[in-house]
Amino acid sequence: MYREAIKDLENWKNSKTRKPLVLYGARQVGKTWLMQEFGRLSYQRVAYVVMAENPRMTELFNGNSDVSSIISGLEAEVGFGFDSENTLVVLDEIQEVPKAVSALKYIYEQAPEYHFMAAGSLLGLTTMGNISFPVGKVDSMTLFPLTFSEFVRAVKSDKFVQMLEERNSKLLESFHSALNDLLKQYFVVGGMPEAVKNFAEDGDYFKVRNIQGQIVRDYERDFGKHAPTNFLPRIQMVWNSVPSQLARDNKKFLYGALKTGARAKDFELAIEWLASAGLVHKIRRVNAAKVPLKHYEDLSAFKLFMNDIGLLGALSNLEPRIILEKNDIFVEYKGALSEQFVAQQLFSTGVPIYYFSSDDAKTEIDLMVEVGGLPVPIEIKSAENLNSKSLTYFVAKHKISRALKFSLLPEKRTGVIYNEPLYFAEYAQRLVEYSAG
Repeated sequence: MYREAIKDLENWKNSKTRKPLVLYGARQVGKTWLMQEFGRLSYQRVAYVVMAENPRMTELFNGNSDVSSIISGLEAEVGFGFDSENTLVVLDEIQEVPKAVSALKYIYEQAPEYHFMAAGSLLGLTTMGNISFPVGKVDSMTLFPLTFSEFVRAVKSDKFVQMLEERNSKLLESFHSALNDLLKQYFVVGGMPEAVKNFAEDGDYFKVRNIQGQIVRDYERDFGKHAPTNFLPRIQMVWNSVPSQLARDNKKFLYGALKTGARAKDFELAIEWLASAGLVHKIRRVNAAKVPLKHYEDLSAFKLFMNDIGLLGALSNLEPRIILEKNDIFVEYKGALSEQFVAQQLFSTGVPIYYFSSDDAKTEIDLMVEVGGLPVPIEIKSAENLNSKSLTYFVAKHKISRALKFSLLPEKRTGVIYNEPLYFAEYAQRLVEYSAG
């Protein structure tokens, strides 16, 4: 399996201003594998230390600001000495020893020549209480589930990914159907590494759903471990409601769908908790097609997406065959999956995402991004259909110079609207820059 994040880690290693790196991410997105694989590829040795249920590490970091003592203790833990330039020191599950997080400050200040990397679940790192986080003393990076191209590389071949990256029109025309088939597979399997690995090995969708179901149950057990007891039921209610909220034509999150009479003040902390844990993504509404989009946010209106499309299907109890086959049962839900897919690919690129809705609610655009100082509306079609009166009207009214529409059809340009295959979603920023050139 290959992760594009390896390139970012190489840049971190070679940076003249390198600091200890904290790798963020929801549970089971592959943080441990990534750190170990990066160490294997880029260093002579990896000093891998698991902090969870490790009383020696709790004692070592307990109020200890002497970095030479900390390094000696870590060397004793792994059984070998550290070569500062050729050893990667990995502190996994660092949230289990909160004072080790604080100690990263001293490591940066006293021993910047060492290569330290730490990782922990966002659930743990965002619920550490009064422990001081070393702001400005660490680098950070967030790992997401596998993107579509990473999935294709794992289950098919590098050649298909090369085809996507190079936008080879002739090859894309020949392999369009094959890429759409891979897209449907991704709709089921998603990007959680364990699910992708098992699917790549045996292609068993039933086994994939079992893995995803276990991940969902693990997440839900974490609710009880980390969430304040007084709003644990509300977290569970929000979590369970995401599939039905996305299945609606208007995907704006409705508190009333949770229970009769539900109000924002009753559930906003539960939503923020899930978002901080990296389990859901919150996309806010903007009411103007102007840059910067953030200036036009409506803080009271938003959509919620899952962190992974495969987990969305598992939480929805959506049978794989319904997605893979042409089935009328899938019609009312495939729009939700398509929008989740595009949003998920954009999240992985780090581009801030919004959606547009006019104040009179007569016009809505699925997603909005800002690229090169331009507001770029994105419409998402779940079938082979390019008809979109709302996007055409929106482009004309707001004098939009670039717009994207994703569907199952091959690429086609209609004025300033660029119709692109869904499988190009993670390249949205590049598509806008390409069209501008």
